[in-house]
Parts: sequence; structure tokens; C-alpha cells
Amino acid sequence: MSNLERNTTILSKYIPEHAVPFIADWIVVYDIKLKIKKERASKLGDYRAPTKGTNHIITINHNLNPYSFLITLVHEIAHLTTFNKHRDNVFPHGEEWKQEFRILMKHLLHPHIFPTEILYVLARYMHNPAAASCSDHNLLRMLKKYDLEKQGGYVFLENIPFRSVFKYRDNRLFLKGEKIRTRFRCKEIASGHYYLFNPLTEVLLFEKEETETTQ
Repeated sequence: MSNLERNTTILSKYIPEHAVPFIADWIVVYDIKLKIKKERASKLGDYRAPTKGTNHIITINHNLNPYSFLITLVHEIAHLTTFNKHRDNVFPHGEEWKQEFRILMKHLLHPHIFPTEILYVLARYMHNPAAASCSDHNLLRMLKKYDLEKQGGYVFLENIPFRSVFKYRDNRLFLKGEKIRTRFRCKEIASGHYYLFNPLTEVLLFEKEETETTQ
């Protein structure tokens, strides 16, 4: 099996079918070693420039949905092409990187690859792409929608009622509180401590808080 065939087989597990030929070809052309990693809370992917004859190395979290995986991967490939042209003489997410990201993404902005609803917000995001797609709440909300569909039962914190009890990650229980600026202030049931949550945090609704009523 050739490298291109092997890359195609692996990529087919993680990204939309019609995007596979582009990415498989870029991996060969740009001499990329792609590593699929366990989930990392601090990042979705990263890029490391070659040293002492090594490949360009890109890592991506394994649990991203196909559209998030593809966008993250192209984000990191844009770092590679920026490095090839400018080395370390430009800002990591400066205009040079943004231009490279746009050039790569234009090959993929197609309804055979992305659902129309993602294409719409992605096209707007491409006018001024940021250091991370999660910094654009409209794009993040749309991409996370496809995570929730495969997880089953999970919802965005912003979509559950005020004073509902919800489970978060390691089954800790929280009571949803008021919104303070851009985040919700929620109380951990066990400790009584308060934490601020992003509205797009994925949670499992445990129960609605009962309220007293008068006849």
C-alpha cells in the first residue's frame, strides 16, 4: 500500500469523504506526519516545525466531529505553509497565516464537504479567521451541534432552564444560575462552590429545579 493510499484510509475515519483527496495529497506534498491524539482540554490541535531533518508534525484530537477535525487540521496546515514561506519572522496568527488559511480553505468550502448551515457561518468566519475556531461563538455553536448529535442526551448549557441541575464531565452536579456578562454562574451541589461556565458548555440535564407555587 502506498503512502497516499494509507493516508486516504486513515483520513476517511475522521473527515468528510470529499475532503479526503485534498488532505491526503497535502500530507504527501508538505511532508506531514499527522498524529491523532487523545482529547486535550487545552487545545484541539497543534503544529511543530521540522528540526534536524524531521517531518512537519501536526497533532489533532481524535474525538472531534468530522467538520471540526477538518477545520482544525487545515488551521494547522496553514501554520506549516506560513512557516515554509516566512519561517519564524511573522506572528503565529498574523495576516500571513490568515492568508494561507484562506487559500487552503477555498478548496474545501463546498456543499459536498460541509453542510450548508456550517458553510454559511464558516464563510463569514473566513473574512477574519481567529487563532481558534472556538473564539467565534457562531461557528463554535454550529460545530458543537454535530458533537451533541453523536453524544446523545447532551445539550448546551445555554439551552437548559434557569435553576436546572446538570451533570458536567466527571458527573459532578451543578445548579444553573444567572448569567454574568458572557458566562453562567453555577453552583456545585456537593461543595457549594460557584463556577463560571461558557454558555456552549456541553452538559447532561439531570433535573429541573422544583419551584413553589400558590393556589
